[in-house]
Amino acid sequence: VQLQASGGGLVQPGGSLRLSCAASGFTPGFFTLAWFRQAPGKEREGVSLISNKDSITYYTDSVKGRFTTSRDNAKNTVYLQMNSLKPEDTAVYYCAADPRPLTYPSASTFTFWGQGTQVTVSS
Repeated sequence: VQLQASGGGLVQPGGSLRLSCAASGFTPGFFTLAWFRQAPGKEREGVSLISNKDSITYYTDSVKGRFTTSRDNAKNTVYLQMNSLKPEDTAVYYCAADPRPLTYPSASTFTFWGQGTQVTVSS
């Protein structure tokens, strides 16, 4: 199982980015997929999740209405569309996968991790 995250970068406040996480070695539709982020000096935080059980989604309160997670099983890819970005969204973003039907993104629960991609929101 391999996960490859991409799409990070520098964006001004109010801007948008779309992160992608390409999966190999497994079928994403059979896994719960999540995005986490970690800012300097802070713990890794669960941002969003899309479960393999009825495609249940979860978003942490600070990104609700701004971020959307989705997956394209044909492309073996999960996305995180981030709109109305704020400086406090600055962090390294990670994608993660787990074969269980999880409904909450806890960092200690997920089995497989991709490398991070840096998102910096600054003017």
